[in-house]
Amino acid sequence: MIIANNLTKKYGDQTALDELNLSVKEGDIFCLLGANGAGKTTTINLLLGFIAPTSGSAFINQLNVNENKRSTKRFLSYIPENLMLYPSLTAMENLDYFSGIAGKKLTVNTMKEFLNEAGLQPEAFNKRISTFSKGMRQKVGIAIALAKDVKVLLLDEPTSGLDPKASNEFGQLLQKLRVKGVATLMATHDLFRAKEVATHIGIMKDGRLKQQFVADNISLSELEHIYLKTMEYKELAS
Repeated sequence: MIIANNLTKKYGDQTALDELNLSVKEGDIFCLLGANGAGKTTTINLLLGFIAPTSGSAFINQLNVNENKRSTKRFLSYIPENLMLYPSLTAMENLDYFSGIAGKKLTVNTMKEFLNEAGLQPEAFNKRISTFSKGMRQKVGIAIALAKDVKVLLLDEPTSGLDPKASNEFGQLLQKLRVKGVATLMATHDLFRAKEVATHIGIMKDGRLKQQFVADNISLSELEHIYLKTMEYKELAS
């Protein structure tokens, strides 16, 4: 569902992403770990078609993103660190608006079912987004993904700033989407959450995918050791 094939992005002499190769299948959750500037957000922006690659290709559902920017967006939802919703609208109104853009006309009961499935409490359905915590806004984002019936979910630091309870709830929502066959790519700094939810984990540094694991084949302590060791090389070189 998600493929990066020698995906490269350069800004003048600076290489933000250097020949990235990865794939995420239906029902996989691939977590990208790395420091700021490692290339995680650049990867997601290329998959969204927000920027064009210098070389290589990105594919969503077998479609070349750079050649099919509008078509590929039909298959995906994007939840960034700070999800942009309309603050003056309620959760129901935001869900109705964004699902409408995707060509989905939902009944009131159906919208309530999606918000409930995303873990939002019923008493919040008709409250304005401006009153919501970040965790609550993320749940609305998941409800939008459910309503659109997406095949791909792209996440950029979605658990940053969440308390442990909200972060755990978000992880549980990702597992629900995994059961539905959604392919998820998540950029994160959170090693614990990555180990908790991922099927696959990659470690990025200086625009390159340095390490890649099947999550079940590595313990949290091993992941932490390898991550710190990978980051250490940059310090030694500088």
